Amino acid sequence: MEPSYLVFDLETIGHSTEMFDSVQIEYLLRGATTDEDRDKKIGEFALCPLTGRVVCIGMQMMTRIGNEWQAKRVVYSIDPLMDDELPSRQETLPSGATWYLSSERTMLANFWKLINHHRGVTLVSFNGRNFDAPWLMLRSAALGIRPSKNLMDGTRFNYSGHIDLLDRLTFFQGSGSGATRRFNFDFYAKSFGVTSPKSEGVDGSKVGVLFEENKHDVIAEYCLRDVGATWDLFVAWDNLLRF
Repeated sequence: MEPSYLVFDLETIGHSTEMFDSVQIEYLLRGATTDEDRDKKIGEFALCPLTGRVVCIGMQMMTRIGNEWQAKRVVYSIDPLMDDELPSRQETLPSGATWYLSSERTMLANFWKLINHHRGVTLVSFNGRNFDAPWLMLRSAALGIRPSKNLMDGTRFNYSGHIDLLDRLTFFQGSGSGATRRFNFDFYAKSFGVTSPKSEGVDGSKVGVLFEENKHDVIAEYCLRDVGATWDLFVAWDNLLRF
């Protein structure tokens, strides 16, 4: 049965400076006058698909059976020891979720195969239109992979097939203050009685260190907690604010 919703979230890290030539580095670090400035700019490599890479894609497929929602949780992760010639390796995470490990290129190719297979699914994310969706499309293109679907179709205020909860909770008028102020996910989750995915001591800022320590399962479980909390926030919005 086709899932009704696919909740998704990414974890990304920045490339090392060795990945860029001298002209690119000069451009990327332009204006950094102190070591602190330089480190800050390097840290921001993880925010852009042209200066970073995807290390984890967490997904939760939600299918309604009768009056109950059934969840299938899947995570794609990078295994640094696997190259593009190797197929994904399937494991099971401690939480019971299905875990596929591969190279980044294989991971992204598999993601687009899944999206193509479930073309009628509605995506659910938090800030996905501003971060996750363009990240996936641009990073895939940089690796020579053509996305199977335009996740950025439509306009800022009118798009279909994707419910970005940050857009919905700010009524598409996100601002720096006032009633439509944009808060981070942790703040929204706590405000709507949803357990924050950061409650177990891991957040996005620690992903790079965890990756270097080969704690790929810890990253995967954190990403899944993000996805699960996004679904819970969606349910609150769906029940109370969807018209």
